[in-house]
Amino acid sequence: MIAFVIRRILQAVVVMLLVSLLSFTLFRYVGDPVVSMVGRDTTFEEREALRGELGLNDPVVIQFARFVKNASMGNFGMSYEQRRPVLDLITERAPATIELSFVSGLFALLVGIFMGVYSGLHKDGFLSKLFQSISLVGISLPPFLVGILLIYGFAVILGWFPSMGRGEVVKLGFWSTGFLSYSGIVSLVLPAITLGLFQMTLIMRLVRSEMLEVLRTDYIKFARARGLTNRAVHFGHALKNTLVPVITVTGLQLGQIIAYSIITETVFQWPGMGYLFLQAVQRVDLPVMGAYLVLVALIFVIINFIVDCLYYVVDPRLRMEGPVVA
Repeated sequence: MIAFVIRRILQAVVVMLLVSLLSFTLFRYVGDPVVSMVGRDTTFEEREALRGELGLNDPVVIQFARFVKNASMGNFGMSYEQRRPVLDLITERAPATIELSFVSGLFALLVGIFMGVYSGLHKDGFLSKLFQSISLVGISLPPFLVGILLIYGFAVILGWFPSMGRGEVVKLGFWSTGFLSYSGIVSLVLPAITLGLFQMTLIMRLVRSEMLEVLRTDYIKFARARGLTNRAVHFGHALKNTLVPVITVTGLQLGQIIAYSIITETVFQWPGMGYLFLQAVQRVDLPVMGAYLVLVALIFVIINFIVDCLYYVVDPRLRMEGPVVA
C-alpha cells in the first residue's frame, strides 16, 4: 500500500507539471494582457515599462519556472484586470462553486443509483422505461439548453425558483454559505439539477447495466438457493458488487462537475470560479486563467487518488492480490 501511495504521488507531481506547462504555453498566445490593461493614449514606453513590471519580457524558461515556484506556494500573482491577488479572487469564489458542485454531485449520485437499481430490478416496468427516457434526454441535451429550459419553466412561468444569482449568503469566517438561508437553498436547485443531470444519467445507466450483469452471475443464484431474501440478495450482494465501477465513474464525474461548472455558472450568473474564469478569458487575465486550470487539474488528481485508494476498501480481491500496479 505504501509503494502504491508513493507511485501515485509521483505520478500526480508529473501530471501537475505537465498541466502547468500546458496552461502556461497555451495562455502565452491568447493575447497581450497589456493591451487590455492600458488606455489608447498610453505611450509605447509606458507599455514596455508595464511589460517589464509584469515580467513579460523575461525569457520563457524563467517565466515558467517562476510560475511553477509561485503556484506551488499558492501564489498565482496579481490579476491584470482587478489588480488583486488571484488567490484572493479564487478564495472568494470557491465556496459558491464547491457548494454547487457538492449539491450537484449528491443529486447525481443518489438519484442516479436509485434510478439505476430500480431499472435493473424492474427492467420491463413502466417506471423503469420512464427513467430510461429521462436518462436519454439528460445525456443528449447540452447543459446550457437544460438550464435555459429550467429557467423558462420553473422561474419564468411557474415562478418557483430564482433565475439567477446565489441568493442570501451567510459569512462563517472566510467561508460564505447559502445553506443557512432560504433564498440560498432555493437558488441552488435549478443550477444543481442543470449541472448534475448529465452525470446522473451516466451513473443511472452504469448502475443499471451492472445490476443486470451481476444478477445473472452464479453466486447470485447460489445466494437465492440458500434461501436469502430478495432484499439481502439485491442490496447485500448484487449492489455491493457494482460499486467498483460506480466509484470510478463517480470520482471522475465529481471532477468534471467542477471543471464544467463554467457553463452552468454563466447561464445562472452564479458567482463561482467558473464564471470568474470566463470573465478572465474575455479580458485576457492570464494569471486568473492559469490559476483556474492548475486548480482544476489538482482537484482531478486528488479525486483520482482517493478513488484508487477506495478500491482497497470496496474490492477485497485487490487486498488479496497485493499492491496495485501503476
